Amino acid sequence: MEMLIQAGVVLASYLAGSLSFAVIVSRLMGLNDPRSYGSKNPGATNVLRSGSKKAAILTLVLDAFKGWLPVALVLAYGPEQGWGAGLAAWAGLAAFLGHLYPVFFGFAGGKGVATAVGVVVGVNGTLALAVLLTFAIVLYFSRYVSLASMVAAVFAPAFYRFGDGVAWQSEATEVLSLAIMALLLVWRHRENIRRLLAGTESQLGKKKA
Repeated sequence: MEMLIQAGVVLASYLAGSLSFAVIVSRLMGLNDPRSYGSKNPGATNVLRSGSKKAAILTLVLDAFKGWLPVALVLAYGPEQGWGAGLAAWAGLAAFLGHLYPVFFGFAGGKGVATAVGVVVGVNGTLALAVLLTFAIVLYFSRYVSLASMVAAVFAPAFYRFGDGVAWQSEATEVLSLAIMALLLVWRHRENIRRLLAGTESQLGKKKA
């Protein structure tokens, strides 16, 4: 019975992650479907191309929130049920997978950056600060948002593993879930990687010719 309840928690987390807020917010605000223009990626960056900063910010916040919420709830109320950080890790991963492959939107989701950030914030605030600092440093020197996102994602499980006993107490399940998210996030950025290698990737603050 206990395993069924935990499976239900993970499933609920996936369903929450499957809420594609880029599409939902765009519809509610009378904007074009983000899957029909630009990169066709249902994420905050592509929503910004609609010209609505408000819609993009709202999408960013909600996508991060749906990653944070399952982790935060399990960590806050799980101990009463005997649930550990391991279940929180799987719940966060499930929410992330929901964003990438949303059941409500034909399994065609975004790249998962904002949702991954939400999961990391839920896991540990200090870890999130380290990851965001890594993102900011790479972005400052490279001006590539995609590169900064991938580097920060890859460093997240490394930070968490090597910070064990110093800044936090980590578990193998949490490290594994963060590593899986990092690999999937890099995979979802494969087109960006091709453009980076070809020198055609867009840089922040630089207009295309």
